[in-house]
Amino acid sequence: MARKHSRHGSYEVPALEEAQVPAVSCWLCGRPMGKTIVWHHPVPKSRGGRDVVPMHSICQQTLIANFTNSELQRHGLDVEALLAHPAVRKFVDWVAKKDPDFTATIAKKPR
Repeated sequence: MARKHSRHGSYEVPALEEAQVPAVSCWLCGRPMGKTIVWHHPVPKSRGGRDVVPMHSICQQTLIANFTNSELQRHGLDVEALLAHPAVRKFVDWVAKKDPDFTATIAKKPR
């Protein structure tokens, strides 16, 4: 049977100071992250990529729709080169005004 009171006094959880968690921003669009964070491989794993970056799911879908794995491998971690692509630049300008948890369907590029 459990005791109502401990012999050694009450157990108190020490108050933790609320640490300021640094705001994580999306690697592609630069907006703050919402509830969902997608860890994206800028260089695809199939091409030897190991690094991961935080992204919104809609931003990741845009990259996948506009670039092949070999194109992503060539760009590597150079986000400026990806933003130079007209479709990606248009998307980033459009999504900049949306809230962090915004999501939508992304049309695939005809190949």
